[in-house]
Amino acid sequence: MPRTRIFSGSVFEENIGYARAVVDGDWIFVSGTTGFDYRAGTISDDVVEQTRQCIANIRAAMEQAGFSLADVVRVRYLFPDPDDFEPCWPVLRECFGPAAPAATMMAAGLADPRMKVEIEVTGKRQG
Repeated sequence: MPRTRIFSGSVFEENIGYARAVVDGDWIFVSGTTGFDYRAGTISDDVVEQTRQCIANIRAAMEQAGFSLADVVRVRYLFPDPDDFEPCWPVLRECFGPAAPAATMMAAGLADPRMKVEIEVTGKRQG
C-alpha cells in the first residue's frame, strides 16, 4: 500500500515542505500542529482556545484519512511556557482521554511567538 499524504492548506506546509499527516498502512503520523485556524488565517491569544484549534486541525487531518482521535496511540505536547500546560488538561482529557495514549509534554520554543502550543500525534487504525 503506498503512502498517502494529507495537506491542510497551511502556509507552513508549503513554505517548509511537509505534509500535515502521512498515512502508511494502518498508521498515521500527524505533524506538529498549532492553533492556527487555517481557513480564517488567525490564531487566538488564549492557550486553551489554541489547544482546541490544534485538536480540530488534527481531527480534520485524521478524518480525511479515515482515522479518528480514538486511534491515537502517542501524543506529544509542546509548550513554550510550561505553566500553560495545566490549564489545557480538561480539553486534552476530553479529546484524548478515551484513547489514553502514551503522552509526553515538553517545553520548547515554537516557530512563531504567537504559538502557545503545538501537538503531534501518531495513530494506528484499530482492527
